[in-house]
Amino acid sequence: MRLSLKRRRALLPYLYLAPGLAWLILFFLIPLANQANVSLQTGNPETGYSFAWHFATYTDAISEYHTQFLRSLLYAGIATVLCLIMAFPLAYFIAYKAGRYKNLLLLLVVLPFFVSYVLRTVSWQLILADDGWVADTLRSVGLLSSDGRLLATTPAVIAGITYNFLPFMALPLYVSLEKIDRRLLEAATDLYASRATAFRKVTLPLAIPGIFAGSLLTFIPASGDFINAALLGTPNQHMIGNVIQSKFLNILDYPTAAALSFLLMSMILIGIFLYARVLGARNLMESAG
Repeated sequence: MRLSLKRRRALLPYLYLAPGLAWLILFFLIPLANQANVSLQTGNPETGYSFAWHFATYTDAISEYHTQFLRSLLYAGIATVLCLIMAFPLAYFIAYKAGRYKNLLLLLVVLPFFVSYVLRTVSWQLILADDGWVADTLRSVGLLSSDGRLLATTPAVIAGITYNFLPFMALPLYVSLEKIDRRLLEAATDLYASRATAFRKVTLPLAIPGIFAGSLLTFIPASGDFINAALLGTPNQHMIGNVIQSKFLNILDYPTAAALSFLLMSMILIGIFLYARVLGARNLMESAG
């Protein structure tokens, strides 16, 4: 049966969407449904697991691992704020002051991605080592006691997370700042606004989409990270990602691991919703457009 031109035009957008939808269904929705099934199973590694609508797995996971959940959100939140503090001046300089060196500086921002994530984190073990230059310098100026250490501490884990996810904050900020019409800043100065006022009234509000995107790109993977806590911390700094990794690969407690994953995802989604409400979702969409 031959379709009319109007019918073909109506079906064309769905044809374009089909590959993306097929990819999402195959590699996201189906694994997600499978994990939901696993999280409601009961049993043990010896006898196997069977589906039994076992919702108690969720309540048990919260009561047993709430400390790791809170620690993950705290570490990720602190790292996100630190990334924003460091990335905003960097992105601002690249967007407005770098001139012909802009592409070179952007390359330097993304250059760490050319090295393995694990290798980058291991390098922090050398930087923060007890006999390393950083620790010796801090001891010499009195900021670290003679028996104090940087490695295997909470600051070391947060520093590693901040370093590894800094480009995820810097790049969206740069894109948002680069899109700002410079004539708006010129108009603000023509109306006798100081540079600080122009920044606060013009640049910062227009950069909110970049702040929002960068915060999400930093906070979401940081919340589930386990590499930094494993390599730069101790069990006292373990995050929920370490628990999930251990449950899946070592203990083989698949239902609890799946339940923890869903709980973490739910917390992140709630946090995103509240964050969007605080910044103003409508303003974000209008600014991004």
